[in-house]
Amino acid sequence: MSSGLRAVMDAADRMLRAHTFDERMAAGLLAPMVLLPLIAPILGGSYMLHVGERAIILAIAALSLELLVGVGGMVSFGHGAFLGIGAYAGGIAASHGLGTLAVALPAALAASALFALLTGAIAVRTRGVYFIMITLAFGQMAFFVATSLAPYGGDDGLSWPGRTLVLGTQALKNETVFFYATLALAIAAYIAVSRLIASRFGRVLRGLTGSEMRLQAIGFAPYPYRLTAYVIAGTLCGLAGFLLGNYAEFVSPAFMHWQRSGELIVAVLLGGTGRVYGPALGAIAFVLLEEVLSGLTEHWKAILGPLLVFVVLFSRGGMAGGIEHAIAQWRRTGMTPRQLPRALVVLARHHAAQWSAAATTRWRRIATRGRVLIDTMRPLVEQAGAHLGGARRELKSIAPLVREPLVRIHARCRLGAMAAHRRIGALRPRIDRATARLSRQCGRLALASRHRFAHLTARFESTARATYRRWHPREMAFARRLRSLAMLAERRIADAVHRWRRR
Repeated sequence: MSSGLRAVMDAADRMLRAHTFDERMAAGLLAPMVLLPLIAPILGGSYMLHVGERAIILAIAALSLELLVGVGGMVSFGHGAFLGIGAYAGGIAASHGLGTLAVALPAALAASALFALLTGAIAVRTRGVYFIMITLAFGQMAFFVATSLAPYGGDDGLSWPGRTLVLGTQALKNETVFFYATLALAIAAYIAVSRLIASRFGRVLRGLTGSEMRLQAIGFAPYPYRLTAYVIAGTLCGLAGFLLGNYAEFVSPAFMHWQRSGELIVAVLLGGTGRVYGPALGAIAFVLLEEVLSGLTEHWKAILGPLLVFVVLFSRGGMAGGIEHAIAQWRRTGMTPRQLPRALVVLARHHAAQWSAAATTRWRRIATRGRVLIDTMRPLVEQAGAHLGGARRELKSIAPLVREPLVRIHARCRLGAMAAHRRIGALRPRIDRATARLSRQCGRLALASRHRFAHLTARFESTARATYRRWHPREMAFARRLRSLAMLAERRIADAVHRWRRR
């Protein structure tokens, strides 16, 4: 190795040792991202740049959520709303001809900060599951408001006219320039968040998570600090939304859906909370897992879920916690870098053996408890069987005594039914004769009634004519009415007689 290269490596080693472990890990993540545009033609062309851009944008959003989850102890299920608001603010500005960096970016940050201030003024007054539910409600409210924006695409989304102009040029149209601009903003966001956490504000925020009553006792009010952290996290996530809108040149209400907030939480948990570089590591791992698993099956989330559960259960602090634990063990053993792969294999075998032994012990305990339960239940089952056998014998002895009365009752019921049927058959001719006789009498009565009513009608008409001749001709209308009433009465009487005959 040449002396110049050795001097460069020594200077880099001294520079890294002067920083904290979080900063060194962040630098380790940053180095391959810086080199990605150079090696992208070898790996897959511009597609790898798109994957890297998406990972960086998701890392910024996850970093903003880490400020709430890992530092402030506030799990937000509506953080995706800030992504959508930042993207919509930039897209609306661009659709009105104001798609310049000097207008669109401040508009996105201001809109996200305003929404965070308005919703956070209510949300940070709650704790625990109540905070989760109220942020979820605000996020879904923003989602449904976006779907109702008909002038800006509504549920179909809004297409950007193009990427944001920088000094009047389309510099961000170049994927390499956009990648490095996104990476620079991610580095600035990481530095700002790490300095904020290390400041007095961050220490107070961590203290509120640990013991709120103690900090209140020494004069720190929780509400302003939590609200400020919520607004800062929302503004930073709005920056990620602005970059996401530029990346896709499109924005839709799906950016605000609670599933996007769930993806951010998964990235934070996968990387590890409590460490500033953890969300970035989790975001990169989440994007890579999505790309790999989605190539295997469309139900890739069904594989990602068990992997996340495995990381949470067997690696305290997520992937970052696992890396720190492995490095601590490596330093404790004092092994060389050449021995590290073998040590990792041994460690994996050790953890697998421990997990297998724990699972075997657990199943043995379950089997033992099951055996004890079977032994306990066996006498009860045998006793119940004996009781059932005695009851069966008693039923067999009682059955002959019960069968004879039942047979006699059945025979009597059958004889009674047959006698009733014979009686009804004997009475049927009599009923038929009585019905015929009644029908003939009703016919005669109807005929006589009709003759009588016809005679009465004739007499009534003659009387009406005489009355008509006697009275003035103006009373003709009265006679007509009387005649119509008489005819109506005759029809009704005839109908009644007809119905009676039919019966």
